[in-house]
Amino acid sequence: MAAEEKSVCESKNFETIFKTNAETLRNFIYYKCGNEQQAEDIVQEAFVKLWKNCAKVIFTKAKSYLYTVANNMFLNEVAHAKVVLKYKQQSPGKVSNETPEFILREKEFQEKLQRTIAKLPEGQREVFLLNRIDKKTYKEIAEIIGLSVKAVEKRMHKALVTLRKEIGNI
Repeated sequence: MAAEEKSVCESKNFETIFKTNAETLRNFIYYKCGNEQQAEDIVQEAFVKLWKNCAKVIFTKAKSYLYTVANNMFLNEVAHAKVVLKYKQQSPGKVSNETPEFILREKEFQEKLQRTIAKLPEGQREVFLLNRIDKKTYKEIAEIIGLSVKAVEKRMHKALVTLRKEIGNI
């Protein structure tokens, strides 16, 4: 049987193409990308593509087909990596419409709030944070701490009075 008549779709012919070209094709791609795993993946995909298009590929042109496909796959990966890199460089950080003065005042307020909360007596601070941060009801707080609901309400009231006096209306 002449080489022109051999079909790439026959498994023994495909196996012959694989055995004679796989290693050199992998080395070719490895020298381009410097990543052994990436080179092996590209070579594997090239052979899959050859198998899917075996009826269209002439046996004598299989080697050049593989090299062309593998090279194009590598170039596509490089182009994709460039797009990803460009996007990462362009992606804006946190955008804010507030003026620098507003941002500074907000930061100062947060710091003052934290200091004032830290100065609260332990019981008041505990009730305040459980209610305002953890979103617990007075009843849930009473069960957690082991107090009556009235005692929790009183601690919360005292904490709010202190906070309003120190930093204004919350």
